[in-house]
Amino acid sequence: MARFITVTLVQRQVTARAQLLDDEAPRTAEAVWQALPQAGQVYHGKFARNEVYALVPAFAAQEPGTENPTVTPIPGDLCYFTFDETLQHPAYGYEASAGTDDTRMLIDLAVFYGRNNLLLNGDVGWVPGNVFGTIVEGLDEFAAACQDVWMGGARGETLSYARA
Repeated sequence: MARFITVTLVQRQVTARAQLLDDEAPRTAEAVWQALPQAGQVYHGKFARNEVYALVPAFAAQEPGTENPTVTPIPGDLCYFTFDETLQHPAYGYEASAGTDDTRMLIDLAVFYGRNNLLLNGDVGWVPGNVFGTIVEGLDEFAAACQDVWMGGARGETLSYARA
């Protein structure tokens, strides 16, 4: 049976509905599902192009590892990234202090809302993400709100994920 989650830009009061990709990314989808709800300050991607994301402390009992990876996410893709201090840099919103004391790992839960994304970071190279879900309702409205995050600013905005 299909599982669905919501992705919301809280201040902008815009929600999209996404289906988890249980067949393509079962470990990642299950880890996210078990950890919901999750929320954090929204950031707009600087190197990926059409991306908003929230950073949360690591939550999986065991990291899912690579599954259903991409470096070219398409509109509506939900991606899961695990970062240690290798990529943590204030320019991207990553701070070493944001991770757990033991692991200093952060989970980046991202939504891609437009075309022509490329996960190539000038500091470290290719940064593949696990595609664990896809937006099935509300992408156009969500994309417009994401564009407003880019042009209007992210300050005070929260990106939240919850079971639908």
